[in-house]
Amino acid sequence: MRGVLMIFCTLFLINIYTSLNAQNQVHPGLKTVVIDAGHGGKDPGALGKGGKVNEKQIVLSVATRLGEKINAAYPDVKVIYTRKSDVFIGLHERAMVARRNNADLFISIHCNGSSSSEAKGSSVHILGQNSNNSRNKTDYFERNMSVAQRENSVIVLEDDYKTKYQSFDSSSPESYISHQLQWMAYYESSLLFASEVVDNMIKDPLTPRKIVIDQDIFQVLVEANMPAVLIELAFVTNPTEYRYLSSDSGQNEIAGRLFKAFKSYKTKYDASVKVDAPSETKKPSETSSEAKVAVENPYYSVQIMGLGRLLKNSDPAFKGLKIHSVKAPDSNIYKYLCGRHDDLAGAKSSLADVRKKFPDAFAVKVEGTKVTRIK
Repeated sequence: MRGVLMIFCTLFLINIYTSLNAQNQVHPGLKTVVIDAGHGGKDPGALGKGGKVNEKQIVLSVATRLGEKINAAYPDVKVIYTRKSDVFIGLHERAMVARRNNADLFISIHCNGSSSSEAKGSSVHILGQNSNNSRNKTDYFERNMSVAQRENSVIVLEDDYKTKYQSFDSSSPESYISHQLQWMAYYESSLLFASEVVDNMIKDPLTPRKIVIDQDIFQVLVEANMPAVLIELAFVTNPTEYRYLSSDSGQNEIAGRLFKAFKSYKTKYDASVKVDAPSETKKPSETSSEAKVAVENPYYSVQIMGLGRLLKNSDPAFKGLKIHSVKAPDSNIYKYLCGRHDDLAGAKSSLADVRKKFPDAFAVKVEGTKVTRIK
């Protein structure tokens, strides 16, 4: 059994790497976003308090409004909806919409529900191994199984679901094990957008749940294979939150907050994947020590990511690698680099190992605070 699992995991990693390599040869910035309004049609989602407006109607309204705001502000960004009306779309197809269109970001919008009318709060979910909350030491699968199973249970409503998900049993923890590998591919970007959603959306009258950003095994995130988040706006089973969620003003305000999160994320994302154009070699100024250092001591490295915040060298996001950061004076992006090499061959030699943990990593040349990608 162990041998079979190892073979499967190897093939799974190859599949991820191939997909990444095909989609990320060129980084033009964030150009396509897929907005997924959860549930729909024969699947109402969580039933609203009173039953007049259910989850499927609320999330469709918020998704549509969010897309309109993005279109208005960024005409060059392609906005695609998994559904624009009250129709049932399977989890597999929702993810395939994003994959077919090579989306740069997948946003799945939901509302929460509970048998208790006291349950309340908003949360954001990404595909991952364990909660980011340091106080949550519970096992990843055990902690999130019940929530993931509730969202994934919609699978059985799909036609031919046994064929589509023949290797996936929504009631079995073993079905999720292979997907521990996939979370590494887009973890940083997903976490960054999730953080923006928390900062911009979860404000009065919305309240955060005990664990605001959680890492889960929702099937729609598993199959998306790109930076992706699933947002639980609030509980439709809570009378107070239901009134806000079902109101026109509430839905418009939430969409506006989500747009602010998207705007901030796009700015940071575009900066982090920007490829610096090669420049002509210039003689250093006799009075500029900075210019002398830049020219005399260039080195080659491997960039793993770029973020708008400074992380400690011991941050778990680096997955055990020894990382240093470089930030240009006129930029708000920290570029995180692994290794210092005298020549490009050295950097490329270490690139394969780095990509085992960061599939999007690439070789760069560093001259002072200038970081140039090597194609």
